[in-house]
Amino acid sequence: MTKGQRAACSIFAGIVAAMTSCDNTSNQPATAPVDPGVRAGAPGAGTALKGLTADENAFFQDGLVRFSQIESVAGGQSNGLGPRFNSNSCLSCHVQPSVGGSSPATNPSIAIATLNGAKNVVPWFITQNGPIREARFKRNPDGNNDGGVHNLFVITGRADAAGCNIAQPSFLPAGQPQSGQGGNPNIIFRIPTPIFGAGLIESIPDSAILANMKADSNQKKPMGISGHPNAHLSGNANHSANDGTITRFGWKAQNKSLLIFAGEAYNVEMGVTNQLFPQERDETPGCVFNPTPEDTLNFTPASTSTPNRNTAVVSDMEAFAAFMRMLAPPTPAPDTPSVVNGRAVFAEVGCAFCHTHSFTTGKTIASGSSTSPSAALSNQAVNLYSDLLVHHMGEDLADGITQGGAGPDEFRTAPLWGVGQRVFFLHDGRTKDLVTAIEAHRSRGSEANMIIERFNRLSINQQQDVINFLRSL
Repeated sequence: MTKGQRAACSIFAGIVAAMTSCDNTSNQPATAPVDPGVRAGAPGAGTALKGLTADENAFFQDGLVRFSQIESVAGGQSNGLGPRFNSNSCLSCHVQPSVGGSSPATNPSIAIATLNGAKNVVPWFITQNGPIREARFKRNPDGNNDGGVHNLFVITGRADAAGCNIAQPSFLPAGQPQSGQGGNPNIIFRIPTPIFGAGLIESIPDSAILANMKADSNQKKPMGISGHPNAHLSGNANHSANDGTITRFGWKAQNKSLLIFAGEAYNVEMGVTNQLFPQERDETPGCVFNPTPEDTLNFTPASTSTPNRNTAVVSDMEAFAAFMRMLAPPTPAPDTPSVVNGRAVFAEVGCAFCHTHSFTTGKTIASGSSTSPSAALSNQAVNLYSDLLVHHMGEDLADGITQGGAGPDEFRTAPLWGVGQRVFFLHDGRTKDLVTAIEAHRSRGSEANMIIERFNRLSINQQQDVINFLRSL
Protein backbone atom coordinates (compact mmCIF):
# COMPACT_ATOMS: atom_id res chain seq x y z
CA MET A 1 0.00 0.00 0.00
CA THR A 2 1.42 3.39 -1.00
CA LYS A 3 1.56 6.47 1.23
CA GLY A 4 -1.27 8.01 -0.80
CA GLN A 5 -3.44 4.96 -0.29
CA ARG A 6 -2.75 4.87 3.44
CA ALA A 7 -3.61 8.55 3.69
CA ALA A 8 -6.82 8.06 1.77
CA CYS A 9 -7.74 5.17 4.04
CA SER A 10 -7.26 7.35 7.11
CA ILE A 11 -9.74 9.86 5.71
CA PHE A 12 -12.57 7.51 4.94
CA ALA A 13 -11.86 4.19 6.63
CA GLY A 14 -14.98 2.12 6.96
CA ILE A 15 -16.99 4.01 4.35
CA VAL A 16 -19.47 1.71 2.61
CA ALA A 17 -16.96 -1.15 2.90
CA ALA A 18 -15.22 0.46 -0.06
CA MET A 19 -11.74 -0.24 1.25
CA THR A 20 -11.02 -3.85 2.09
CA SER A 21 -8.05 -2.94 4.29
CA CYS A 22 -6.62 0.27 5.69
CA ASP A 23 -3.37 0.97 7.43
CA ASN A 24 -4.24 3.72 9.89
CA THR A 25 -0.70 4.11 11.19
CA SER A 26 0.24 6.81 8.67
CA ASN A 27 -0.37 10.47 9.49
CA GLN A 28 0.67 11.66 6.03
CA PRO A 29 -1.92 14.05 4.56
CA ALA A 30 -3.60 13.04 1.33
CA THR A 31 -2.28 14.83 -1.72
CA ALA A 32 -4.99 13.72 -4.15
CA PRO A 33 -8.35 11.95 -3.99
CA VAL A 34 -8.23 8.17 -4.38
CA ASP A 35 -10.84 5.95 -6.00
CA PRO A 36 -11.33 3.08 -3.53
CA GLY A 37 -12.42 0.84 -6.39
CA VAL A 38 -15.44 -1.37 -6.90
CA ARG A 39 -17.59 -1.34 -3.79
CA ALA A 40 -17.36 -4.56 -1.81
CA GLY A 41 -20.33 -6.59 -0.67
CA ALA A 42 -23.26 -8.24 -2.36
CA PRO A 43 -24.46 -6.83 -5.71
CA GLY A 44 -27.03 -4.12 -5.16
CA ALA A 45 -28.75 -4.91 -8.43
CA GLY A 46 -30.05 -7.64 -10.72
CA THR A 47 -33.48 -8.21 -9.20
CA ALA A 48 -37.00 -7.41 -10.37
CA LEU A 49 -38.82 -4.18 -9.63
CA LYS A 50 -40.87 -4.18 -6.47
CA GLY A 51 -44.62 -4.38 -6.94
CA LEU A 52 -44.76 -6.56 -10.05
CA THR A 53 -47.92 -8.55 -10.61
CA ALA A 54 -47.68 -12.33 -11.00
CA ASP A 55 -47.96 -11.98 -14.78
CA GLU A 56 -45.32 -9.25 -14.92
CA ASN A 57 -42.98 -11.36 -12.83
CA ALA A 58 -43.53 -14.33 -15.17
CA PHE A 59 -42.39 -12.22 -18.11
CA PHE A 60 -39.42 -10.94 -16.10
CA GLN A 61 -38.30 -14.47 -15.21
CA ASP A 62 -38.79 -15.70 -18.77
CA GLY A 63 -36.76 -12.78 -20.10
CA LEU A 64 -34.01 -13.47 -17.58
CA VAL A 65 -33.66 -17.05 -18.84
CA ARG A 66 -33.46 -15.93 -22.47
CA PHE A 67 -31.12 -13.06 -21.59
CA SER A 68 -28.70 -15.66 -20.20
CA GLN A 69 -28.97 -18.11 -23.11
CA ILE A 70 -25.89 -18.84 -25.25
CA GLU A 71 -26.47 -18.61 -29.00
CA SER A 72 -25.11 -21.05 -31.60
CA VAL A 73 -25.23 -20.81 -35.37
CA ALA A 74 -28.03 -23.31 -35.84
CA GLY A 75 -29.98 -25.93 -33.93
CA GLY A 76 -31.07 -26.36 -30.33
CA GLN A 77 -32.67 -23.40 -28.59
CA SER A 78 -30.53 -20.90 -30.52
CA ASN A 79 -31.89 -18.44 -33.05
CA GLY A 80 -28.72 -18.25 -35.11
CA LEU A 81 -25.37 -16.70 -34.17
CA GLY A 82 -23.47 -14.64 -36.75
CA PRO A 83 -22.22 -14.62 -39.46
CA ARG A 84 -20.47 -11.74 -37.68
CA PHE A 85 -20.81 -11.16 -33.95
CA ASN A 86 -19.27 -9.65 -30.84
CA SER A 87 -20.64 -12.08 -28.26
CA ASN A 88 -22.96 -15.06 -27.94
CA SER A 89 -25.18 -14.02 -25.04
CA CYS A 90 -26.70 -10.85 -23.59
CA LEU A 91 -25.45 -11.86 -20.16
CA SER A 92 -21.81 -12.07 -21.26
CA CYS A 93 -21.71 -8.28 -21.74
CA HIS A 94 -24.14 -7.25 -18.99
CA VAL A 95 -22.91 -9.11 -15.93
CA GLN A 96 -21.13 -6.70 -13.54
CA PRO A 97 -22.02 -6.70 -10.66
CA SER A 98 -25.01 -8.85 -11.57
CA VAL A 99 -27.23 -9.68 -14.52
CA GLY A 100 -28.09 -6.46 -16.33
CA GLY A 101 -24.86 -4.67 -15.50
CA SER A 102 -21.81 -3.82 -17.56
CA SER A 103 -18.43 -5.27 -18.47
CA PRO A 104 -16.96 -7.64 -15.84
CA ALA A 105 -13.42 -7.50 -14.49
CA THR A 106 -12.45 -10.64 -16.42
CA ASN A 107 -13.20 -10.38 -20.13
CA PRO A 108 -15.29 -13.26 -21.56
CA SER A 109 -14.57 -12.20 -25.16
CA ILE A 110 -11.26 -14.07 -25.25
CA ALA A 111 -12.89 -17.47 -24.72
CA ILE A 112 -15.74 -16.66 -27.12
CA ALA A 113 -13.27 -15.91 -29.93
CA THR A 114 -12.32 -19.57 -30.42
CA LEU A 115 -15.39 -21.29 -28.99
CA ASN A 116 -16.62 -24.36 -30.88
CA GLY A 117 -13.65 -24.37 -33.23
CA ALA A 118 -13.81 -20.75 -34.40
CA LYS A 119 -10.53 -19.40 -35.76
CA ASN A 120 -10.77 -15.79 -34.64
CA VAL A 121 -7.72 -13.84 -33.57
CA VAL A 122 -8.37 -11.81 -30.41
CA PRO A 123 -8.08 -8.10 -31.34
CA TRP A 124 -5.36 -6.07 -29.65
CA PHE A 125 -7.85 -4.01 -27.59
CA ILE A 126 -9.46 -7.08 -25.98
CA THR A 127 -7.47 -8.13 -22.91
CA GLN A 128 -8.00 -10.52 -20.05
CA ASN A 129 -8.47 -7.74 -17.50
CA GLY A 130 -9.83 -5.10 -19.85
CA PRO A 131 -13.40 -4.21 -20.79
CA ILE A 132 -15.66 -5.83 -23.36
CA ARG A 133 -15.54 -3.53 -26.37
CA GLU A 134 -17.31 -3.14 -29.67
CA ALA A 135 -15.50 -1.39 -32.53
CA ARG A 136 -16.91 1.26 -34.85
CA PHE A 137 -15.12 2.58 -37.91
CA LYS A 138 -15.27 6.32 -38.47
CA ARG A 139 -14.89 6.13 -42.25
CA ASN A 140 -15.16 3.66 -45.09
CA PRO A 141 -12.12 2.93 -47.30
CA ASP A 142 -13.46 5.45 -49.85
CA GLY A 143 -13.39 8.19 -47.21
CA ASN A 144 -17.14 8.46 -46.71
CA ASN A 145 -18.58 8.40 -43.20
CA ASP A 146 -19.16 4.97 -41.72
CA GLY A 147 -19.92 5.03 -37.98
CA GLY A 148 -21.20 1.46 -37.88
CA VAL A 149 -20.17 -1.50 -35.74
CA HIS A 150 -17.58 -3.82 -37.29
CA ASN A 151 -17.92 -7.08 -35.42
CA LEU A 152 -14.88 -8.55 -33.73
CA PHE A 153 -15.56 -12.16 -34.62
CA VAL A 154 -16.86 -14.39 -37.43
CA ILE A 155 -18.29 -17.91 -37.42
CA THR A 156 -15.62 -19.25 -39.77
CA GLY A 157 -14.23 -22.55 -38.47
CA ARG A 158 -17.01 -23.27 -36.01
CA ALA A 159 -18.32 -26.83 -36.00
CA ASP A 160 -21.85 -25.52 -36.54
CA ALA A 161 -20.86 -23.28 -39.47
CA ALA A 162 -19.31 -25.68 -41.97
CA GLY A 163 -18.57 -24.04 -45.32
CA CYS A 164 -18.43 -20.45 -44.09
CA ASN A 165 -15.13 -18.75 -44.85
CA ILE A 166 -15.31 -15.03 -44.13
CA ALA A 167 -12.53 -13.02 -42.51
CA GLN A 168 -12.44 -10.75 -39.48
CA PRO A 169 -11.95 -7.04 -40.10
CA SER A 170 -8.45 -5.67 -39.62
CA PHE A 171 -8.15 -3.57 -36.48
CA LEU A 172 -4.45 -2.80 -36.90
CA PRO A 173 -2.25 -0.96 -36.19
CA ALA A 174 -2.40 -1.74 -32.49
CA GLY A 175 -2.33 0.73 -29.64
CA GLN A 176 -2.27 0.46 -25.87
CA PRO A 177 -4.39 -2.64 -25.18
CA GLN A 178 -5.81 -1.78 -21.76
CA SER A 179 -6.90 1.78 -22.53
CA GLY A 180 -7.61 1.18 -26.23
CA GLN A 181 -5.81 4.44 -27.00
CA GLY A 182 -3.20 5.15 -29.64
CA GLY A 183 -4.05 2.51 -32.24
CA ASN A 184 -5.79 2.69 -35.60
CA PRO A 185 -7.20 6.25 -35.68
CA ASN A 186 -10.19 5.10 -37.74
CA ILE A 187 -11.52 2.90 -34.93
CA ILE A 188 -13.39 3.94 -31.79
CA PHE A 189 -14.71 1.73 -29.03
CA ARG A 190 -17.83 1.41 -26.91
CA ILE A 191 -18.36 -0.66 -23.79
CA PRO A 192 -21.72 -2.10 -22.66
CA THR A 193 -24.08 0.28 -20.86
CA PRO A 194 -25.79 -1.06 -17.71
CA ILE A 195 -29.53 -1.65 -18.11
CA PHE A 196 -30.57 -1.52 -14.46
CA GLY A 197 -33.78 0.47 -14.03
CA ALA A 198 -34.17 0.75 -17.80
CA GLY A 199 -37.97 0.46 -17.67
CA LEU A 200 -38.12 3.43 -15.32
CA ILE A 201 -35.95 5.46 -17.70
CA GLU A 202 -38.18 4.45 -20.60
CA SER A 203 -41.22 5.65 -18.64
CA ILE A 204 -40.01 9.23 -18.01
CA PRO A 205 -42.22 11.65 -20.01
CA ASP A 206 -40.52 13.76 -22.67
CA SER A 207 -42.07 16.82 -21.04
CA ALA A 208 -40.17 16.11 -17.82
CA ILE A 209 -36.85 15.88 -19.69
CA LEU A 210 -37.54 19.15 -21.50
CA ALA A 211 -38.61 20.93 -18.32
CA ASN A 212 -35.43 19.81 -16.58
CA MET A 213 -33.37 20.99 -19.56
CA LYS A 214 -34.81 24.48 -19.15
CA ALA A 215 -34.46 24.53 -15.36
CA ASP A 216 -31.60 26.60 -13.90
CA SER A 217 -30.75 27.89 -17.37
CA ASN A 218 -29.54 31.17 -15.82
CA GLN A 219 -26.83 29.18 -14.03
CA LYS A 220 -26.10 26.63 -16.75
CA LYS A 221 -25.62 29.06 -19.63
CA PRO A 222 -22.75 31.08 -18.08
CA MET A 223 -20.99 27.78 -17.37
CA GLY A 224 -21.25 26.67 -21.00
CA ILE A 225 -23.78 23.90 -20.35
CA SER A 226 -26.11 23.56 -23.32
CA GLY A 227 -27.21 19.94 -23.65
CA HIS A 228 -30.08 18.97 -25.91
CA PRO A 229 -32.24 15.92 -26.56
CA ASN A 230 -31.36 13.52 -29.34
CA ALA A 231 -34.71 14.13 -31.07
CA HIS A 232 -36.60 16.07 -33.77
CA LEU A 233 -36.54 19.12 -31.54
CA SER A 234 -34.98 22.52 -32.23
CA GLY A 235 -33.50 21.24 -35.45
CA ASN A 236 -31.69 18.32 -33.82
CA ALA A 237 -32.87 15.63 -36.22
CA ASN A 238 -32.48 12.00 -35.22
CA HIS A 239 -32.94 10.05 -38.43
CA SER A 240 -33.78 6.80 -36.63
CA ALA A 241 -36.43 8.20 -34.30
CA ASN A 242 -39.36 8.19 -36.67
CA ASP A 243 -41.90 9.81 -34.38
CA GLY A 244 -39.70 12.73 -33.33
CA THR A 245 -39.77 12.02 -29.59
CA ILE A 246 -36.75 11.96 -27.31
CA THR A 247 -34.44 8.99 -27.61
CA ARG A 248 -32.62 7.99 -24.43
CA PHE A 249 -30.76 4.65 -24.59
CA GLY A 250 -27.16 4.09 -25.65
CA TRP A 251 -23.98 6.14 -25.32
CA LYS A 252 -25.37 8.83 -27.61
CA ALA A 253 -29.02 8.35 -26.61
CA GLN A 254 -29.53 6.93 -30.09
CA ASN A 255 -32.26 4.40 -29.29
CA LYS A 256 -35.83 5.31 -28.48
CA SER A 257 -37.18 2.26 -26.67
CA LEU A 258 -36.06 -0.92 -25.00
CA LEU A 259 -37.60 -2.93 -27.82
CA ILE A 260 -35.45 -1.10 -30.39
CA PHE A 261 -32.46 -1.35 -28.05
CA ALA A 262 -32.96 -5.13 -27.73
CA GLY A 263 -33.63 -5.71 -31.42
CA GLU A 264 -30.59 -3.74 -32.53
CA ALA A 265 -28.29 -5.44 -30.03
CA TYR A 266 -29.54 -8.90 -31.01
CA ASN A 267 -28.73 -8.20 -34.65
CA VAL A 268 -25.58 -6.10 -34.25
CA GLU A 269 -23.89 -7.79 -31.28
CA MET A 270 -24.91 -11.42 -31.91
CA GLY A 271 -25.91 -11.44 -35.57
CA VAL A 272 -29.43 -12.69 -34.88
CA THR A 273 -32.02 -11.29 -37.27
CA ASN A 274 -35.38 -10.36 -35.81
CA GLN A 275 -38.64 -8.66 -36.69
CA LEU A 276 -37.18 -5.18 -36.15
CA PHE A 277 -33.95 -5.92 -38.02
CA PRO A 278 -34.87 -8.78 -40.37
CA GLN A 279 -31.82 -8.92 -42.67
CA GLU A 280 -28.38 -10.38 -41.97
CA ARG A 281 -25.64 -7.76 -41.78
CA ASP A 282 -23.46 -10.06 -43.90
CA GLU A 283 -25.22 -12.14 -46.57
CA THR A 284 -22.13 -13.92 -47.90
CA PRO A 285 -23.25 -17.19 -49.57
CA GLY A 286 -22.40 -20.20 -47.45
CA CYS A 287 -22.53 -18.21 -44.21
CA VAL A 288 -26.30 -17.73 -43.87
CA PHE A 289 -27.65 -20.90 -42.29
CA ASN A 290 -31.18 -19.96 -41.24
CA PRO A 291 -34.28 -18.37 -42.78
CA THR A 292 -34.72 -14.75 -41.79
CA PRO A 293 -35.79 -13.27 -39.53
CA GLU A 294 -34.44 -15.87 -37.16
CA ASP A 295 -36.13 -14.52 -34.03
CA THR A 296 -39.90 -14.24 -34.41
CA LEU A 297 -43.16 -14.57 -32.57
CA ASN A 298 -44.08 -18.15 -31.73
CA PHE A 299 -47.68 -18.33 -32.85
CA THR A 300 -48.28 -21.92 -31.69
CA PRO A 301 -46.27 -22.59 -28.53
CA ALA A 302 -46.46 -26.14 -27.28
CA SER A 303 -48.43 -26.25 -24.04
CA THR A 304 -45.88 -28.61 -22.47
CA SER A 305 -42.80 -26.58 -23.36
CA THR A 306 -43.26 -23.84 -20.80
CA PRO A 307 -45.17 -23.27 -17.58
CA ASN A 308 -46.54 -20.04 -19.01
CA ARG A 309 -48.02 -20.24 -22.49
CA ASN A 310 -48.26 -16.44 -22.67
CA THR A 311 -44.52 -15.89 -22.31
CA ALA A 312 -43.82 -18.63 -24.87
CA VAL A 313 -45.56 -16.59 -27.59
CA VAL A 314 -43.17 -13.64 -27.55
CA SER A 315 -39.89 -13.52 -29.46
CA ASP A 316 -36.54 -13.40 -27.71
CA MET A 317 -36.21 -9.74 -28.63
CA GLU A 318 -39.51 -8.96 -26.90
CA ALA A 319 -38.53 -11.11 -23.92
CA PHE A 320 -35.24 -9.20 -23.56
CA ALA A 321 -37.17 -5.91 -23.60
CA ALA A 322 -39.64 -7.18 -20.99
CA PHE A 323 -36.78 -8.28 -18.74
CA MET A 324 -35.00 -4.93 -19.04
CA ARG A 325 -38.25 -3.04 -18.51
CA MET A 326 -38.88 -4.72 -15.18
CA LEU A 327 -35.28 -4.82 -13.93
CA ALA A 328 -34.90 -2.86 -10.71
CA PRO A 329 -32.51 0.08 -10.37
CA PRO A 330 -29.34 -0.37 -8.30
CA THR A 331 -29.58 -0.05 -4.53
CA PRO A 332 -27.09 2.47 -3.11
CA ALA A 333 -25.01 1.79 -0.03
CA PRO A 334 -26.04 3.27 3.33
CA ASP A 335 -25.06 6.87 3.94
CA THR A 336 -21.98 7.84 5.90
CA PRO A 337 -20.90 11.38 6.87
CA SER A 338 -18.47 11.42 3.95
CA VAL A 339 -21.13 10.26 1.49
CA VAL A 340 -23.65 12.83 2.74
CA ASN A 341 -21.08 15.60 2.39
CA GLY A 342 -19.99 14.32 -1.01
CA ARG A 343 -23.56 14.37 -2.28
CA ALA A 344 -23.91 18.01 -1.24
CA VAL A 345 -20.57 19.02 -2.78
CA PHE A 346 -21.47 17.15 -5.99
CA ALA A 347 -24.51 19.44 -6.34
CA GLU A 348 -22.74 22.62 -5.21
CA VAL A 349 -19.92 22.22 -7.74
CA GLY A 350 -22.49 21.87 -10.52
CA CYS A 351 -22.20 18.20 -11.43
CA ALA A 352 -25.95 17.88 -10.84
CA PHE A 353 -26.71 20.34 -13.66
CA CYS A 354 -26.18 17.41 -16.05
CA HIS A 355 -26.29 14.45 -13.68
CA THR A 356 -29.83 15.25 -12.57
CA HIS A 357 -30.67 13.36 -9.40
CA SER A 358 -34.23 12.29 -10.09
CA PHE A 359 -37.22 12.21 -12.41
CA THR A 360 -40.70 10.75 -11.94
CA THR A 361 -42.31 8.31 -14.37
CA GLY A 362 -45.74 8.71 -15.92
CA LYS A 363 -48.43 6.05 -16.15
CA THR A 364 -46.95 3.01 -17.87
CA ILE A 365 -48.15 -0.42 -18.95
CA ALA A 366 -45.58 -3.17 -18.48
CA SER A 367 -45.06 -6.04 -20.92
CA GLY A 368 -47.66 -8.73 -20.43
CA SER A 369 -49.88 -6.63 -18.21
CA SER A 370 -53.49 -5.67 -18.70
CA THR A 371 -54.61 -2.25 -19.83
CA SER A 372 -54.16 -0.94 -16.30
CA PRO A 373 -50.95 1.00 -15.58
CA SER A 374 -48.20 -1.02 -13.95
CA ALA A 375 -47.85 -0.13 -10.28
CA ALA A 376 -44.13 -0.98 -10.49
CA LEU A 377 -43.47 1.51 -13.31
CA SER A 378 -46.06 4.24 -12.85
CA ASN A 379 -45.44 7.43 -10.83
CA GLN A 380 -42.13 6.11 -9.56
CA ALA A 381 -39.01 8.07 -8.63
CA VAL A 382 -36.09 7.48 -10.99
CA ASN A 383 -32.88 8.39 -9.13
CA LEU A 384 -30.63 7.92 -12.15
CA TYR A 385 -28.32 10.98 -11.92
CA SER A 386 -28.69 11.89 -15.59
CA ASP A 387 -30.60 14.49 -17.61
CA LEU A 388 -30.77 12.05 -20.58
CA LEU A 389 -29.53 14.85 -22.84
CA VAL A 390 -26.48 14.79 -25.07
CA HIS A 391 -23.65 17.23 -24.34
CA HIS A 392 -20.40 18.31 -26.00
CA MET A 393 -17.67 16.51 -24.08
CA GLY A 394 -14.66 17.99 -25.85
CA GLU A 395 -11.95 16.82 -28.19
CA ASP A 396 -10.33 14.32 -25.82
CA LEU A 397 -13.50 12.25 -25.50
CA ALA A 398 -14.79 12.88 -29.03
CA ASP A 399 -15.25 9.67 -31.00
CA GLY A 400 -15.92 11.22 -34.41
CA ILE A 401 -19.26 9.40 -34.75
CA THR A 402 -22.61 11.11 -35.38
CA GLN A 403 -25.79 9.27 -34.36
CA GLY A 404 -29.01 11.15 -34.95
CA GLY A 405 -28.70 14.53 -33.33
CA ALA A 406 -25.62 13.56 -31.30
CA GLY A 407 -22.50 14.87 -32.98
CA PRO A 408 -18.88 13.68 -33.01
CA ASP A 409 -18.07 14.89 -29.49
CA GLU A 410 -21.54 14.57 -27.94
CA PHE A 411 -22.62 11.89 -25.48
CA ARG A 412 -25.63 11.23 -23.32
CA THR A 413 -25.08 12.12 -19.69
CA ALA A 414 -24.27 8.70 -18.28
CA PRO A 415 -26.63 7.63 -15.47
CA LEU A 416 -24.56 7.29 -12.30
CA TRP A 417 -26.75 4.92 -10.32
CA GLY A 418 -24.79 1.70 -9.85
CA VAL A 419 -21.43 3.39 -10.49
CA GLY A 420 -20.16 2.17 -7.13
CA GLN A 421 -19.96 -1.38 -8.44
CA ARG A 422 -18.83 -0.59 -11.98
CA VAL A 423 -15.34 -1.60 -13.12
CA PHE A 424 -14.73 0.45 -16.30
CA PHE A 425 -15.58 4.07 -17.12
CA LEU A 426 -16.16 6.37 -20.08
CA HIS A 427 -17.63 5.26 -23.39
CA ASP A 428 -14.56 3.27 -24.41
CA GLY A 429 -13.62 1.84 -21.00
CA ARG A 430 -10.24 3.53 -21.04
CA THR A 431 -9.97 3.73 -17.25
CA LYS A 432 -10.98 1.91 -14.08
CA ASP A 433 -10.36 5.00 -11.97
CA LEU A 434 -13.18 7.42 -11.15
CA VAL A 435 -10.79 10.29 -10.53
CA THR A 436 -9.32 9.83 -14.01
CA ALA A 437 -12.82 9.59 -15.49
CA ILE A 438 -13.80 12.89 -13.87
CA GLU A 439 -10.68 14.65 -15.15
CA ALA A 440 -11.36 13.28 -18.65
CA HIS A 441 -14.46 15.51 -18.75
CA ARG A 442 -12.13 18.48 -19.25
CA SER A 443 -10.76 19.26 -22.69
CA ARG A 444 -11.19 21.88 -25.38
CA GLY A 445 -14.85 22.22 -26.30
CA SER A 446 -16.28 20.36 -23.31
CA GLU A 447 -19.37 21.69 -21.55
CA ALA A 448 -17.93 20.33 -18.29
CA ASN A 449 -14.76 22.45 -18.23
CA MET A 450 -15.95 24.96 -15.62
CA ILE A 451 -17.38 22.17 -13.48
CA ILE A 452 -14.04 20.36 -13.45
CA GLU A 453 -12.27 23.62 -12.59
CA ARG A 454 -14.58 23.96 -9.60
CA PHE A 455 -13.94 20.35 -8.60
CA ASN A 456 -10.19 20.90 -8.78
CA ARG A 457 -10.47 23.93 -6.50
CA LEU A 458 -12.05 21.84 -3.75
CA SER A 459 -10.01 20.66 -0.82
CA ILE A 460 -8.65 17.11 -1.09
CA ASN A 461 -11.10 16.02 1.62
CA GLN A 462 -14.04 17.46 -0.33
CA GLN A 463 -12.88 15.78 -3.52
CA GLN A 464 -12.54 12.51 -1.65
CA ASP A 465 -16.07 12.90 -0.30
CA VAL A 466 -17.38 13.27 -3.86
CA ILE A 467 -15.56 10.09 -4.91
CA ASN A 468 -16.92 8.25 -1.87
CA PHE A 469 -20.42 9.47 -2.70
CA LEU A 470 -20.12 8.16 -6.27
CA ARG A 471 -18.87 4.80 -5.05
CA SER A 472 -21.86 4.62 -2.72
CA LEU A 473 -24.31 4.75 -5.66
